[in-house]
Amino acid sequence: MYIDFPNISPIAFSIGPFNLRWYALAYLMGILSAWFLTNKNIKRYNLNISNIMLDDLVFYVTLGIILGGRLGYVLFYGNSYFFKNPLQIFAIWRGGMSFHGGIIGVILSLYIFSFKYKTPFFKITDLVSLYVPIGIFLGRLANFINGELWGRVTDVAWAVKFPAGGYLPRHPSQIYEALSEGLFMFIILNILWRYEYIRKHHGIISAMFLIIYTISRMCMELFREPDEHIGFLFAEITMGQLLSAPLLIFGTIILFRAIKKQV
Repeated sequence: MYIDFPNISPIAFSIGPFNLRWYALAYLMGILSAWFLTNKNIKRYNLNISNIMLDDLVFYVTLGIILGGRLGYVLFYGNSYFFKNPLQIFAIWRGGMSFHGGIIGVILSLYIFSFKYKTPFFKITDLVSLYVPIGIFLGRLANFINGELWGRVTDVAWAVKFPAGGYLPRHPSQIYEALSEGLFMFIILNILWRYEYIRKHHGIISAMFLIIYTISRMCMELFREPDEHIGFLFAEITMGQLLSAPLLIFGTIILFRAIKKQV
């Protein structure tokens, strides 16, 4: 028993020769939504961030996502392909982005931003962390629509038979990740943000983002099929789990230091 994969075109819409794919639309809508909500947040809580700073912040974050996400994919998941075909590194329209690479890119870009504007680093990362889950949610939905990054073989009633996943039904792990790493984390972080104590202790939101994401990702990897060209690294540990582990360590350290007002 399984659910037939909904045959949705990977192209959201076309205007003449221009095709906008769902994955690109997910990135675009995630960034625009975060921009809009961050602006409302700044005004609501008088965070002393000007419109110029906000526009600059969006630019830095977007640059970090694209450069970090692509380079992370090349280094973590690209195997030897990109070393043999270096020009393909720039072919981002063909897909291939890494969340872990993206988060490294965003952290570096936010460090530069905070230095430029002489603003506390964790004040900025807290603000950005609130709305990153929107992008994760939309991105995982786009993965599902594209029929990629599917789950392991299963016989659960909601299993999906993916066109590229063979003849056996699989976990719709993209939906699991959209709900856990996206929607659930968005709700929790924004509930925490309502408390003045947490807003004033810069770093708590950032730490909780890292902790919740890591726990969610490592659990969801149990349902997700490992990348075919990588497989399990050792003892059924996937690349996603291995890359997530350091985030949990850093998140825990940041959390304890933030509570003690040391960040």
